[in-house]
Amino acid sequence: MYRERAAPSVAGAVLWTRTVTPDVDGPSTEPDVLPDGCMDLLWTEGRLFVAGPDTRAYRPGISGATRFAGIRFFPGTAPAVLGVPAQELRDRRVDLADLWPSDQVRRLTERVDEAPDPAAALEAVALERGAAPPDAVLAHIVASLDAGRTVAETADSAGLGARSLHRRSLAAFGYGPKTLARVLRLQRALALARAGVPLAETAARAGYADQAHLARDVRGLAGVPLTRLV
Repeated sequence: MYRERAAPSVAGAVLWTRTVTPDVDGPSTEPDVLPDGCMDLLWTEGRLFVAGPDTRAYRPGISGATRFAGIRFFPGTAPAVLGVPAQELRDRRVDLADLWPSDQVRRLTERVDEAPDPAAALEAVALERGAAPPDAVLAHIVASLDAGRTVAETADSAGLGARSLHRRSLAAFGYGPKTLARVLRLQRALALARAGVPLAETAARAGYADQAHLARDVRGLAGVPLTRLV
């Protein structure tokens, strides 16, 4: 069972938990995690690790763990907490001990293991590491691309040149603005389709050229057709 809630003290972040019941939750034919522009700090029974920004669907392997918790950071905010540029974690799952001193990670792991609410404990860790609202320029980039504006329009409205926008995007989001725009468009399309909007209208409203463009792009990012995701 998966549940999520807003993180009360970290702007834009989401806390989530997942409990896997082996006798109930069989192997899934659907990709479990789709690209969304976010990064997560995760815990599972004695382990802290980081999920970097994805450019394709990610299906977790079978680990034997049954309890998971995480804090999902708004696009562009995780690097300040983790101390690592986002592009170094792109399409990767990395143990936190590979990023922070091992003694510190061991103490934090024990602390989250013992917490009655591991997700809230992860939020506390993020706050201690200086979690803050997204930089105004980065937030503008996300909002502009999510509104369907072009990369050139976004650069102009942010007061950045094309190269500067690309460089800042790599460090903050893990990939360039064109990829971020595709990822955000995927999420818009998925929300519309799940709300019952017909696919042709979904394509138009999400910013695709047509329904065929929608189908190609979703399959490229998610690995399966939009109808299966819905």
